[in-house]
Amino acid sequence: MASDPGREAESRALVRRQRELASLYATAKSLTALGGLDDVLQSIVHHAHELIGTDFTYLSLVGADGKLSAKASEGTISASFLTACIPADVGLGGKVLASRSPHWVRDYAASTLISHDPDFDRLVTTEALVALLGVPLVIRGEVVGALFAADRSERSFQAGEIALLSAFADHAAVALDNARLYEASRTALEELRIAYRAIEGHVAVVERAQAIHEALTGVVLEGGAPGDVVQLLADQLGGGVTLVDRTGDVLVRRHSSESPCRTPSEADLAAAIGNAHRSGRCATSVDAAGVARSVALIRAGDSYLGALAWSRKAVVDHGVPDDMDLRTLERATHILGLLILKERAVAEASERMSGELLTELMVGSPGISPAQRARTRTRNIDADRLDLVLVVESDALSSTDLLRHLHDIARDSSGLAGEHLGKATMILPSAEDDRTVEDVHRRLRRALGAPVVVVGERAVNHDWSRAFSLASRCGAVVRAIGHTDLGTTTGRYALYSMIFDTERVHELDRFIADSVGPLLDYDRRRGTDLVHTLGAYYLHRTNVAATARALHVHVNTLLKRLDRASSVLGVDRRHEDDLELQLGLRLHRLRAIATAPS
Repeated sequence: MASDPGREAESRALVRRQRELASLYATAKSLTALGGLDDVLQSIVHHAHELIGTDFTYLSLVGADGKLSAKASEGTISASFLTACIPADVGLGGKVLASRSPHWVRDYAASTLISHDPDFDRLVTTEALVALLGVPLVIRGEVVGALFAADRSERSFQAGEIALLSAFADHAAVALDNARLYEASRTALEELRIAYRAIEGHVAVVERAQAIHEALTGVVLEGGAPGDVVQLLADQLGGGVTLVDRTGDVLVRRHSSESPCRTPSEADLAAAIGNAHRSGRCATSVDAAGVARSVALIRAGDSYLGALAWSRKAVVDHGVPDDMDLRTLERATHILGLLILKERAVAEASERMSGELLTELMVGSPGISPAQRARTRTRNIDADRLDLVLVVESDALSSTDLLRHLHDIARDSSGLAGEHLGKATMILPSAEDDRTVEDVHRRLRRALGAPVVVVGERAVNHDWSRAFSLASRCGAVVRAIGHTDLGTTTGRYALYSMIFDTERVHELDRFIADSVGPLLDYDRRRGTDLVHTLGAYYLHRTNVAATARALHVHVNTLLKRLDRASSVLGVDRRHEDDLELQLGLRLHRLRAIATAPS
């Protein structure tokens, strides 16, 4: 029996239609699976290419700049095809977007129904594109792009093909919309996670800072010292923490046991403190070795009390934000300021008490009253052992400046320090007076960085007043003969004892009267100053010209004065032995210096 050609054609068309619908269903199902946007775009193009069966297929989307650019392709031969970017109102794509409906051309290059773009036309030539079908991608009523099927030979597109690609484009739009939503959700979720981690980190930092602040407050309430605060900071912040006083001297230096840091040099520390002074707030710098150093100043009102320096590796460990740690450092300066003011108040009260006790002993000596003995005992000082009086003077520093350091020495030595008759004075127990005086001088010299004269005299039978007088007068003599930096006892200058020992003043008076007495009487009667002239003459080694320059007089005037002095004394200054005369003149000058008011 002969077959019916019409029925066979209809049967083949039905089979093809079933296959296309099955393929469309399977493709749509696979596209509904959420994934990355790029993967979805490529999957859309791949399935469309297989369904339509054209030479190549591609998908273009409208970008933020309003231009249409290819995002995925299947079957293209030019690598530059996906880099194409044309205006959205030209070409076949422009007609598809504007009309929101499918359009096709038999021969793209020859078509006069579309606006040609030169750049895309060059790609058409490269890809040998001839026939082209485009359908819109519509998402939520908005045309976002187009799906294209192209052949490299001239042809027409049937209604079934157009319907099939359009149906596929509808499914593809849903998949594309899902992919965009998925991408947006994933981005939002990641941003939320980042924000949550940032919040967690911030909360942890705040809690850590609060814990440190509570610990610092606890140190103060428990009577802790600045060293305890510095150690707590080093343990909590890591690295090393250094506390310096207002003069720049290091008071306390502590390191973290877990993450120690190199100790800054004096120059680096001074430079960092200078930066903080200039900026007026906490300043941070990083040196060549990669050590970050932050300095916060310690202030009480307008008074500068010192500085707190924190050194650590420049890279912040454990993810702890550096700015919160810097605020912790600044909070610590407030607490240290209170502790320093408290210690200063206690020290000033102690120093005032020490000075008052020293004055009482000096004024009431010789001897110790029961009240004085009781008051010194409350300071853990044995008044009966206070047997060495020291008088300290310096051309560079006042007695007030000297006393700041004398109080430290007195406190360490169970002694007393204070100002007596305008001079920095100290009373100490001493087993070896020479060694004690030298130790005090050495310590002062190191602390002051300037020349200082320390003279000590042992107090006999608790006669501190007499010991003070001898040490004070001896100090004046020592400085008058040219010494500006030494520690000594009066015994080492026994040669001059007639000058500073008031009990030997009659001996000194007799020697001066025998040697230069007539000249002193002549000066008093005539109002002249021959004693000074003769003393200058011997001071300049009997050089007439040098003496005249020193006295600002003519040489002839000087010679007349020298002759008059020789006549009054009855000596020949040019020939006779003048040792006794020179010694008398020198002792007279030194006595004037030693007995001059402070």
